Order: sequence, then structure tokens, then C-alpha cells
Amino acid sequence: MSNTNIKGFDTLQIHAGTQPDPTTGARQVPIYQTTAYVFKDADHAADLFALKEVGYIYSRLTNPTVSALADRICALEGGAGAVCCSSGHAAQIMALFPLMGPGKNIVASTRLYGGTVTQFNLTIKRFGWSCTFVDFDDTKAVAAAIDENTRAVFCESLANPGGYITDLAKISKITDKAGIPLIVDNTSATPYLCNPFEHGATLVVHSTTKYLTGNGTVTGGCVIDSGKFDWSQNDKFPSLSQPEPAYHGLNFHEALGAMAFTFHSIAIGLRDLGMTMNPQGAHYTLMGIETLSLRMDKHVANAMKIATWLENHKAVKEVTYAGLKSSPYKSRARKYMKKGAGALFTVKLKSGFEGCKKFVNALEIFSHVANLGDTRSLVIHSASTTHSQLTNKQKKAAGADPDVVRLSIGIEDADDLMADLDQALKASRKK
Repeated sequence: MSNTNIKGFDTLQIHAGTQPDPTTGARQVPIYQTTAYVFKDADHAADLFALKEVGYIYSRLTNPTVSALADRICALEGGAGAVCCSSGHAAQIMALFPLMGPGKNIVASTRLYGGTVTQFNLTIKRFGWSCTFVDFDDTKAVAAAIDENTRAVFCESLANPGGYITDLAKISKITDKAGIPLIVDNTSATPYLCNPFEHGATLVVHSTTKYLTGNGTVTGGCVIDSGKFDWSQNDKFPSLSQPEPAYHGLNFHEALGAMAFTFHSIAIGLRDLGMTMNPQGAHYTLMGIETLSLRMDKHVANAMKIATWLENHKAVKEVTYAGLKSSPYKSRARKYMKKGAGALFTVKLKSGFEGCKKFVNALEIFSHVANLGDTRSLVIHSASTTHSQLTNKQKKAAGADPDVVRLSIGIEDADDLMADLDQALKASRKK
């Protein structure tokens, strides 16, 4: 983006990270469907590998289409650097990879997507890492869970499935005191509704599959670094603050400053883990982001109207939407998500688990899929699907009880959506 004075979100979501193709004049970002890139000469190749010069080497590391997407998301989040990868789950591992080592741990919120809980509770143990789950409303418990081997604290700004809003400012004070980074998954909120860096986050991760792409076509992930964390303030992050044996003994923080984390993620993370985003997928997401603010405004307006109506429906026991006056997180919504509390929430049915099954099966406009953030309205019974591998205690903590369904409100006509929900709710009560 040539005009560095552009600040408006609506302008950035269209122009950030891109410019007309210098050779053809193509205005939309081309899909650079190539594996490798020709070096100018032997010295050019050596300088690229030594990180003395920025450029393209091999598409497992960097690709112009993918780089344009990373730059655009970075601009929207207000970060220093970003790296895109193959999925949201890949982004979580990419975020942790430069920080962790055998015997090290993270502290994470109990209110997370079920797949993330499984990844942190079980899968990362294979790396010799571990995770302690804590209710982030209990800030004393969060602080107490951090020990000398803790290397990060992880939460979602707007938690899936229940739409819980994390008090980021309070959590960031705890991580600052401990000298460790706060990693925030901003997938459900998007940078349009919430900016975690403004409230002390160090790293932001996204499943770009969701609202950023917005059309249910491709999977992807992104890690954005604020560039403000001092990786050399203690000896906890040797991969960034000390000579890195995996890259010629380079001291990334000393050599690259605010871009240390991003370059480490590319030069070592993508190189060795290989969780690369494909350029066609990046192209779809770039096009999706161009309308992000427009879509999110409609998502939020629909969600507010529908949640208010559902709260008063005779078949409904509870609605968890943080935009409601009845929500215990209404004040947090005003503080952290001034443009609206998103479009993701759960509904507890009076008809219980069997009623939830009837409800899901009866819906006609809502699509029954394991996804969120689509232009289409989506529904799922989290307890038996996305959170099914969790214990009952973990499900309850995450807001995924058996009598609960999760709604992702799309951008269709709200009245049509309410009519569909109404007939399905009536079906849920039939014997």
C-alpha cells in the first residue's frame, strides 16, 4: 500500500498490503501459483537465506499472494508483522512454537473452542508442552496458575461457542507482570469489532476460515505480532533472544527487533512445520476481507434483533448474547466491542437434549455445519460435535451443555431467520 497515511478501516480492508501489479497493471492481487522464485544471482540468493534481504525463496515460506493477505490482516489489527498459515489450528501452534520448549506450559481460558481445548489438553503434550485451564473471570486463579515454566497465556476475545467476552485489560496486566506474552484468538470478533493490541495483547491469532473470508470456501490461519513485546527482558524465550541454532545462530530479536517473531515464524516455523497457506486460498480471503466491515455490521444487527427476540421465546431458557441488557458481559461488550457484540451465541432450550436434536433437524434456512462466521446463518449442537471430545466438566465450563445449541447469525433477512427459528423451536417441543 503506497499511501501510508490511510487509517480508516474501510479503506484499509480494501487497499492494505496491495498495489497494482507492476508488470501487468492488474488491480486485483494475482494468484501467484508458483513453487519457487528465480534469484538475481548467487549473492542475492545467499542474502535472502541469511535474512539480509527480504524477498521470495520458496512458497512453503513466502508467496506474494499470501504475503499480501498477511500484510492486510496486520494493518487491520494494527500489528508490526504477520504470517499466514494453513488453518486456525496451525496458527495456534505457530504462535506457540517460538516460545515453547519441553517442560514448558501455557495457561488458557476454560472458555475456548472445543478443538482448541483438545489441542492444548492432549496434542501439545507430544511436544513436551502442557496447559493449565483456568476460569479467566477469576484473575487471581490466572495469576496463581503462572509458574516459572509458563511461556504464554491464551484466550479468545469473543469465545466460541457462548459469546463470552474476556476482560483483556485485566489479563494483560497479569501477563505483563509475569513477563510473558498474552495470545488472543480474535476470530469470532474480527479486528473490526475488537482490537486486542489496544488492550495489551502480544500476539493475535485468527482462523481466517471464518469471518475474514466470510464465504465458507477455504481454510486458513494468521498470527499477528504487536511488535511491542521485549523478548529479551528475561531468559524465557531463547529462540528469539539468544543465538538460534536452527538458523545459523542468528539472534532474531537483536537483529530484527519488532519483526523478530514474524521472521522466526517464517524462517523456522513455516520452514520446518510446513503449515503453509496456498495462494488460491489467500486470494479468496483477500476478496472476503474487502467487505468485512459491511458484513459485520449486518451480522451484528441481525444477531441483536434475533437474540432479543429469542430471549422472550417460550421455548427458550437462556440466550448468551453479550449484547443483551441481561448479559453479565454487557459492560465488557461496551468496552471491548463498541461496534457490537458479534454474531455468535448459544441458546439453551427448555426441551433439553432431545429438543436440541429436533430443533437442529427442523431448521431450513440455517445450515447445520461445523463452521461459523459465514454469510449464511449456521447452527450446531456443540456438545455432540465440536466439543464432543471434552469431559462434561469441560463442556459446562465452555458453555456447551447438552441442552444448548450454538447459532452463528448470517446476513440474511432477520425476519426470515426468526421465522425459521420459530418453526424449529415449535418442532423441538413436540412429543
